[in-house]
Amino acid sequence: MCAPCAFCGGKRLAAPLGTRCAIDDAMDYIEKWKAERERAAFLALDDGTVFRGVAFGAKKDALGEVVFNTGMSGYQEILTDPSYAGQFVVLTAAEIGNYGINGADTESRALFLSGLVIGDLTEPNNWRSEKSLDEYLKENGVPGIYGVDTRALTLHIREHGNRKAYLCVGRGTRPACPQPEQERAPTEEEARAKAREWPGLDGQDYAAKVTCKEAYEFSPRPLSSVSRPGDESDVRHETRDAMNQSPHIVCYDFGVKTNILRALAAWARVTVVPAKTSAEEVLAMKPDGIFLSNGPADPAALTYAVENIQKLLGIKKLTRRCGDAEKGDSAPLRLCGRKIPIMGICLGHQLLALACGAKTTRLKFGHHGCNHPVKNLATGKVEITSQNHNFAVVGDGGRGATALPDCLEVTHVNLNDGTIEGIRHKTLPAFSVQYHPESCPGPHDSDYLFNQFRNLISRSEAENAERPLIESLRSPRLCVRYNQHHIL
Repeated sequence: MCAPCAFCGGKRLAAPLGTRCAIDDAMDYIEKWKAERERAAFLALDDGTVFRGVAFGAKKDALGEVVFNTGMSGYQEILTDPSYAGQFVVLTAAEIGNYGINGADTESRALFLSGLVIGDLTEPNNWRSEKSLDEYLKENGVPGIYGVDTRALTLHIREHGNRKAYLCVGRGTRPACPQPEQERAPTEEEARAKAREWPGLDGQDYAAKVTCKEAYEFSPRPLSSVSRPGDESDVRHETRDAMNQSPHIVCYDFGVKTNILRALAAWARVTVVPAKTSAEEVLAMKPDGIFLSNGPADPAALTYAVENIQKLLGIKKLTRRCGDAEKGDSAPLRLCGRKIPIMGICLGHQLLALACGAKTTRLKFGHHGCNHPVKNLATGKVEITSQNHNFAVVGDGGRGATALPDCLEVTHVNLNDGTIEGIRHKTLPAFSVQYHPESCPGPHDSDYLFNQFRNLISRSEAENAERPLIESLRSPRLCVRYNQHHIL
């Protein structure tokens, strides 16, 4: 605050020229301009376009694919969504950072995005704030750039599609002393060339980069750390004995968000497993339901996941593992004798479709935001949904419901572009949606899908009450760390 003057008394009101406040404001602006000049940065796209701004966050350059998100709030949840791995996220909201960062709103154990691109960076002013956005990015090694014309950048992506890019957070336009060759910031032309040489996300398995390292049992946060109204109902206070009576869900972590696990843990015991966990190992955990999570990049690259889902559906035969494999016995077993309900979202939705014979394709600029209208074909109702994906299900080389395999039925469609947003299997207890029903951030129009999964599990339990899990699979070595028992 400036020293009191006759005009404002130190309150920094809009001051006329010549007053002490006006002089102080001018000095502050000059200092700010100098500081930003020293942190000049640019984002070079592979098509030659360059967007300039000011660096913040971690001081390191990065490569990635540029996508835009139209959400008006929820930047912390967006930042911590593993589905953004390998991408520069452009936030179209005008001001970012005004409510800071807090420990309760993170959606994963780390930040996996390549960088953040915003218009105006503001200092936090909120009672829940624990640190600034700038501090948070620095702590997590993620670079950012502000002062960018995000409207122009968004329009460019809409017209030309998602672009590969190189973010140079530079060392200022005028370094104080010459830098060593290995430290020299690339020129704009060199940055464009780096962007063009980067392989991109197509055909890349980024789920393996963001998944958990080993299986674990999810424990919801205590009530004291609940961050938004309504979360109280998601926190379980049952004893361990009561938890053991709840349905057991095994969640494949392809990049799962915490709020998804919290939604499931409201009524089930949840075990999270790495993306490459075999179907045989999952079945050894005796799940009542299997959840296929969201995740980044190209679903077609996850051939191992598609194979495992086919085994879990009973489409493909199981194989012996561990001790049996050591004996050289790799003969296939019979199909899984139990119909286990499966629910997938986002990447999990695409993987379920691939496992059933459908195909996926890349969208021009993807769906990223909290305001995407989706129609439920069974009810005719329209849901406003939260979405984050670059690929979509299309079936046998065509587009839309008519291209799907006969075993699948379309349940939801996107009202903006007509793409498939939901499917169900006609004879097996499996369904999926392209969007995020946990909606963090976003509206809660799609909460009912978790109850739909719960009801599917209840019906399946009644139907499978007398059936063994897998009659022929007896390997005592197929145990899991947190289940504490072997397959029968």
